[in-house]
Amino acid sequence: MANEVKRTEILLESGTNELEILEFTIAGNIFGINVAKVKEIMQYAPVKPMPNSHPCIEGVFMPRDVIITVIDLAHYMGLPANEDTSREMLIVTSFNKMNAAFHVHSVVGIHRINWSDIEKPDSTIYGGEEGLATGIAKVDSKLITIVDFEKIVVDISPQTGIQMSEITELGPRERSAKPVVIAEDSALLKKMLLEALTQAGYTNIKAFANGQEAWDYIETVRDSVKTAGTPLGSMVAALITDIEMPRMDGHRLIKLIRDERTLSELPIIIFSSLIDEAMRHKGEQLGATAQLSKPEIGNLVNTLDSVIL
Repeated sequence: MANEVKRTEILLESGTNELEILEFTIAGNIFGINVAKVKEIMQYAPVKPMPNSHPCIEGVFMPRDVIITVIDLAHYMGLPANEDTSREMLIVTSFNKMNAAFHVHSVVGIHRINWSDIEKPDSTIYGGEEGLATGIAKVDSKLITIVDFEKIVVDISPQTGIQMSEITELGPRERSAKPVVIAEDSALLKKMLLEALTQAGYTNIKAFANGQEAWDYIETVRDSVKTAGTPLGSMVAALITDIEMPRMDGHRLIKLIRDERTLSELPIIIFSSLIDEAMRHKGEQLGATAQLSKPEIGNLVNTLDSVIL
């Protein structure tokens, strides 16, 4: 059985700060994934094992002539296998220009919520860079842990993540003190972005864990531009933002910036795992300067070089 996840009108709306999450369970624990990452949900069935693969990879299967790798989330999370397999499902995903299926114990349903209802998890409790939670959502009386699926894929297959070799291939570069702001909720990806941009020569970087924190800072920039006449580029010369973030997503952040006349010239680069035709259209409507798919760090640096104030 396969159920295609319908892309609703939420993908056509701009800057509403809303998302839909698919609730699923593993060993009785409740987790969630952004529906924008999900292509379809399928009844679980045994798959073809792959010799010498990562222990969390169950194997591959081939629906509609596309080979998809299956990852056992229970194994990856160190949770027990399910005794009753009758409700087990595969969540087939598409992000970072790749397809993968995640084996879960049950799929509960879809909830439409606001990013402001998703709290940033405590880094001490949830493991910081090693943790899997990018946010905690309260839906009715339940707490749903939003899982960092990009981190899971990079842990299993490091070549799918940001590659510092792409920066080396750019050749010798001058140092730049131009101020760059980053909004990225994944602790691991934020660290990798900082390392990559520093290696590329950018020495003045402020990184925030979500759009709300970035907006709080950019509001102080706006106020300084308005009241003191401070040049915008001296405080923030470009913004690099993810789309998925707790409290405030990247699209809402862009809308707030573009609604401010004093910030209208600020270059904004969306750097996200979710760049597809629908999301690209949404970003264009909001006024993004450029939209790039993770993990193309070399392309990001070249784009930043070309748009920075």
